[in-house]
Amino acid sequence: MLETINSGDTAWILISTALVFLMVPGFVFFYGGLFPRKNLLTILILCFMMVCLVSLQWVLFGYSLAFGPDHNGWIGTLAWAGLRGVGGEPNLEYAGTIPHQAFMIYHLIAAVIAPVILLSAFAERIKLGSLCVFTLLWTALVYDPIAHWVWGVGGFLRYAGVLDWAGGTVVHLNAGISALAMILVLGKSPEPSPSGSLSSNIPFAALGAGLLWFGWFGLNAGNALSAGALAGSVLVVTQISPAAAGLTWSLLDRLVHQKLTPLGIMTGAVAGLVAISPAAGFVSVWGAMGIGVGAGIVSYAALALLEKKFGYDDSFYTLAVFGAEGIWGMMATGLWASKNINSSGADGLFQGSPGQLLIQLKATLATTIYAFGMSYLILKIIDYVIGLRVSEQSSQN
Repeated sequence: MLETINSGDTAWILISTALVFLMVPGFVFFYGGLFPRKNLLTILILCFMMVCLVSLQWVLFGYSLAFGPDHNGWIGTLAWAGLRGVGGEPNLEYAGTIPHQAFMIYHLIAAVIAPVILLSAFAERIKLGSLCVFTLLWTALVYDPIAHWVWGVGGFLRYAGVLDWAGGTVVHLNAGISALAMILVLGKSPEPSPSGSLSSNIPFAALGAGLLWFGWFGLNAGNALSAGALAGSVLVVTQISPAAAGLTWSLLDRLVHQKLTPLGIMTGAVAGLVAISPAAGFVSVWGAMGIGVGAGIVSYAALALLEKKFGYDDSFYTLAVFGAEGIWGMMATGLWASKNINSSGADGLFQGSPGQLLIQLKATLATTIYAFGMSYLILKIIDYVIGLRVSEQSSQN
């Protein structure tokens, strides 16, 4: 039976879209508060430049590549380029009770968030022109295909049964692994990573973390695409996971360094938000608590391993917070997912279905290999043609 537009569902998705957009100024405050003061304006300009570029790319052809009619399970066609056929009527394959354009704009903002996350790995080291070229190529050749694999009708990972509620692979793991490619191509920064004492304004960073937490309610609960019981469940677990992760990180700080730090508890909370994203529509409160505790441990250990042992120069721990937590969140979904929470999902290992964990692993490996390989290739080509890194003199001004 054909469904018609529901005003409550439409209002919910529009409000959620606005909440997700609040994550952009959230990242501006967060990064701006953690980087040295001289980089604040650079962070602001780069974040909003990405908003402008990705918004236009999404409307012109990105949405069609990600969600348009399928081509062999790998990519959408250009049938919806320029939003042709994307109007006020619902698209029954994606959301039968809201306008197709409302669904499109919600995913536009999610597409904006991915390169803004990626920005944290290299914000003070890349030329503006090179960043613009990279952003357009990365969204078209990396983000859009992976979004189609996981979320697009006909995508091979969606067809395989992968569970990714709000971007564990598409947004967070994708950005985190692509950040590794950027770090390896750019090399070391002339400045140390933020540690709190070098930061320009910790209260600004705290405001940014709060805005991110607030906006994450829209990112996760909005993906229910309706104002109902499932959206309420998603909202609850989106609160519980970062709370557990922030507390876990703080306890680890206390045990290892004998002190608590504001940067530590904020980093832990953001890690918990990342980890719950793929699982939010499929797990209970207890599952969210387990995911949050695991997120605090995983990100803390990943930071020590990646930065202190291997010496990766990651300006704001993008690998530890987004890359590692994207992996953990996807695997944790395969552990705690339950059809008692969402009958449209699947049962995970703890519900007696180990096969779902293997499906999650397949999606994680496919995203990791493709995102790293394609990002590295794009970066090397840009570096060869126009160069990537700002001059050392410019970075000191």
